[in-house]
Amino acid sequence: MGANGFEKLPDPLFPLNDLAELKQTGGLNNDWDLTALTLHLLFAKVKTPPRISSPDDSPGWEETIRSCDLSELADFLKTNSRPLMDLLSRYGRRNDPFVSACFQGDVLTGNVIKRIFQEIYLGPSLFTAIYGDILRQFVSVPRFYYGEGLIHRERLLINPALLADLSRNQILAIATGRPRAEANFPLDRFGLRKYFQVVFTLDDCTREEEKIFIDRGERISLKKPDPYMLDRIPRLIGRGFSECYYLGDMPDDMQAARSSKTGYQGVGVIFSSAEPENLRRELLQAGADSILADPAALSGILG
Repeated sequence: MGANGFEKLPDPLFPLNDLAELKQTGGLNNDWDLTALTLHLLFAKVKTPPRISSPDDSPGWEETIRSCDLSELADFLKTNSRPLMDLLSRYGRRNDPFVSACFQGDVLTGNVIKRIFQEIYLGPSLFTAIYGDILRQFVSVPRFYYGEGLIHRERLLINPALLADLSRNQILAIATGRPRAEANFPLDRFGLRKYFQVVFTLDDCTREEEKIFIDRGERISLKKPDPYMLDRIPRLIGRGFSECYYLGDMPDDMQAARSSKTGYQGVGVIFSSAEPENLRRELLQAGADSILADPAALSGILG
């Protein structure tokens, strides 16, 4: 049984370009953060019970959900073409206590938002392959979603032949906010790993952050827009470069390139966007040195 007024919600809740525009506002390390921000905004229109429960409470977050009223939210979503950006302009990056409580910890330690996201994104078989050995000790896997994982619907944006050609004369590397298991899956599925000398992921950032905390007792973030990943790549490869380029479709990517000590040029990618011209403006404002509107033009940018 869902929240009151659940049946009134539109499907989809909001346009894809509205979500894309929210993502382009920057300051988000990954799609988990984007999901949490979206929920923080939507809950501005949700009537919640006087006492809310965290995932660790009894009877727990499910009871809080059942006690919520979504009627105002449903009406708002049906009458607004850009609901997320409208809510952002009204309330800023608000902090909803219930959403915050459900976004603490990690997939294995009570973060309900991450858990549901990962089950939907990975699907049952891949979710179990990544988390199953640990989770079987505590709960059955998966818990919330049993359909095909959205990761299986991902398609290549760049022809592998182009990557093969570039890799003959360039050193290619990856710096991504994805966890390593999720970065490995498409690399192996599409046979792309052979083109990249280094794959740097969220796991590498997290590992270094924990090392710094142990050594210095200081909590810092090395995720983009911090240039840690970009500046680490030349050291991993073991050589310097006369020219470095970083391709990305987020303002944080361009900021990381611009602040790197290695001297990366930021190449803003817009051909995957539902709103390419809006994204072009955001990337240029964030410091992009050039804009890539067509993958075929990549060879010309890299010389």
